[in-house]
Amino acid sequence: MRPFLTLVRNAASLVSTRAVCSESGSKWIKPAGYDTGLKTYNSLTRQKEPLVLAKEGVATWYSCGPTVYDHAHLGHACSYVRFDILQRILTRLFGINVTHVMVITDIDDKIIQRGLEENVSPFVLARMYEEEFKRDMMALKVLPPAVYMRVTENIPQIVAFIEGIISNGHAYATGQGDVYFDTRSIGSRYGKLVNFGDAAEAPGVKEKRDPRDFALWKASKPQEPYWMSPWGRGRPGWHIECSTIASSVFGSQLDIHSGGLDLAFPHHENEIAQCEAYHKCDQWGNYFLHSGHLHLKGSSEKMSKSLKNYITIKDYLQSHSANEFRLFCLLTKYRSAIDYSDASMNEARSTLSAISAFIHNAQAYMQGQLLCQTIQESFLWERLSAAQASVQSALADDFDTPKVMDAIMSLIYHGNCQLQPVTKSNGTSRSPAVFGAMLTYIRDIMDVLGVDLLDRKEFHDDLSGVLHNVVEQLVRFRSEVRNFALSVEGQATQDLQNSVQPPRKKPHPDRVPLLKACDALRKDLVPLGVQIKDRGTTSTWEITQQQKEIKDKKS
Repeated sequence: MRPFLTLVRNAASLVSTRAVCSESGSKWIKPAGYDTGLKTYNSLTRQKEPLVLAKEGVATWYSCGPTVYDHAHLGHACSYVRFDILQRILTRLFGINVTHVMVITDIDDKIIQRGLEENVSPFVLARMYEEEFKRDMMALKVLPPAVYMRVTENIPQIVAFIEGIISNGHAYATGQGDVYFDTRSIGSRYGKLVNFGDAAEAPGVKEKRDPRDFALWKASKPQEPYWMSPWGRGRPGWHIECSTIASSVFGSQLDIHSGGLDLAFPHHENEIAQCEAYHKCDQWGNYFLHSGHLHLKGSSEKMSKSLKNYITIKDYLQSHSANEFRLFCLLTKYRSAIDYSDASMNEARSTLSAISAFIHNAQAYMQGQLLCQTIQESFLWERLSAAQASVQSALADDFDTPKVMDAIMSLIYHGNCQLQPVTKSNGTSRSPAVFGAMLTYIRDIMDVLGVDLLDRKEFHDDLSGVLHNVVEQLVRFRSEVRNFALSVEGQATQDLQNSVQPPRKKPHPDRVPLLKACDALRKDLVPLGVQIKDRGTTSTWEITQQQKEIKDKKS
């Protein structure tokens, strides 16, 4: 017989699990309702399915929030940012109103243990880390749910939910004051996400009827918080909180449930069992979406608090931006594992820089500051139309953001090929409108994905306006000094009168120091976040992300 612990470890890997339940009650039922025209990978069927919602234009969405006993790390951030991207796509691009509810687990074994270690009330500890989590999400530009709901504020509802499961014959109380879910009572329907077959035969807790049975209510122990219940003093088990709270908001049917892949078993599996036992329904959640794990480069293990191999969100944002992390997430499919490394972050940063540089150059061309060869305007209109179609198709096919980024970068490539600067205008017609359309679309679609190319939140509004004006005046003054240093007295008139090719201009010797000073200023401003580009007699500028090397300062 295989030990139950081994079974749990094997079941947690959904990627390698391919068993399918045989009874009809375990098979996925395609929902009746509004077909969105999208397809999404459903962990219940392990394949892409048409996304059908119960109500037209509305998606009910429940997600498991954090257990607030420590700092949130990039593994958490990866999952929350990825699902934020999906929700933004549904809302902004496909016109679906996502009603999102998230639970905050503010009572748990880990919270109690940490409170004892730090001699702090577990409730105070939980509130501290809850607020820090919300600040982290705001810093990462993750949209908040319609409501956050705490476990400790729903204890009466949880007790009533457990009583309903017992009444329906799917749970039992022990003499010690614990309540367990009776997995045998639902047969092979236990295992919709991960099928067990007959593997779970090893003995477990002696009060359990089956090793797979899990706690709905735990009897209190010394020095632990407790609430009164029909079974005595105690507190909720881990899984029951989500079933109760999701049902209290959405009732007996849920469109979408999301979470990290590590939550598929046992957490989501047990949620399904509890809800279908309580509501007496064949299918409670229609779609289960799971995000892939975040790994540190070179490690096969996910980033986690228990493994002590994590980077906190707060520490990450000391040297990187929210836009960079979001680009990092966009470059892989949301359900794929992702490696975090300097190389992967550099790729995200360079992608973001390439997008910003194109927008800057396109604006310079539209403003007449960048002289270019003749633009193949009809070709660019065609490329823009093709990119728009590719983006729409990719996002409708399981939110394929890597394909979206490929389409955007291809459009930028073709745009850059046309923006080849020339030193003199040869009187050719200009085509600013197509570049205006391209940069507007790129900016809009990136905004849909949560990437703010306007950097509106990178600076305080008042200071950003002042900074913009100061840099504008500085660059204008520098351009005047530079043009003065480059000019040669009488040379322009002499060149026009002679039919022969004029010699290359050389600045007057006493003005060379001015040119060197202009070049030095341009170089010195780069690490401060201001990039100046000289284009003949004109200069353009942009404010870029200032990279703070905190580690260097500390060392």
